Amino acid sequence: MTDENDAAEDKGRPAATVVIVRDRHDGPPELLMVERASSMAFAAGALVFPGGAVDEADHDLAARIDHGLEPDEAAGRIAAIRETIEEAGLGIGLTGAVDAASVLRLRDGLHDGRTLGEMLEQLALGVALEALTPFARWHPARFEQARRVFDTRFYIARAPEGQVASVDTTENVRLFWSSAADTLAKAAAGEAQLVFPTRRNLERLALHDGYAALIADAGAYPVEKIRPWQEERDGEVHLCIPDHLGYPVVTEPMTRVRRV
Repeated sequence: MTDENDAAEDKGRPAATVVIVRDRHDGPPELLMVERASSMAFAAGALVFPGGAVDEADHDLAARIDHGLEPDEAAGRIAAIRETIEEAGLGIGLTGAVDAASVLRLRDGLHDGRTLGEMLEQLALGVALEALTPFARWHPARFEQARRVFDTRFYIARAPEGQVASVDTTENVRLFWSSAADTLAKAAAGEAQLVFPTRRNLERLALHDGYAALIADAGAYPVEKIRPWQEERDGEVHLCIPDHLGYPVVTEPMTRVRRV
């Protein structure tokens, strides 16, 4: 029988992450990746996109601004903006006089425990939630090896011009720009670790040659909640996802899967 704690965990904690895209003239677009610290409870040592849990202050800010979105969707985009400032020092989805100095002040304030709403008001900045395009939503089922379950909204955003990303060394140990294909190649060579949703999303992102194509792909498929399931195929248990959401690879043997 499932008790109340199990039910709450399976529901998943709301989270948001963002694929930050930087177009190149001589090759595929580069995406910002961060490497999680080995001490973290979730995705320790793995490469991920900037992001994290949605908190109450994100919902409070969403309730105070005019955005025309569902409350949870608005809070998710605000969380993605906030987490990107905290983890990568980049101000995506901001309006007003945004420069490197103002983003640094935002980051310092957030690290000191102030809310994004407070800092935006102090610096006379605002948020442009339309700068984030919904791409996917993943809510993995709670299997035996999963310690934490998140209901994560994935967004795409263009890298802001004139800003330089810098790693937050509390949760992550490094960051770098890389094409989706190159990141997948690093993982294939044993030089990087990827959890199941990140790998599947990179495979989908690798199909496209620039920010505009990625936005078109995001709009071509519904953002349905993806809940992977286990299924036996050819005598081996696989982790599977639906085949109608634009992903070129929809199954992987459980023996190869890293989920957390």
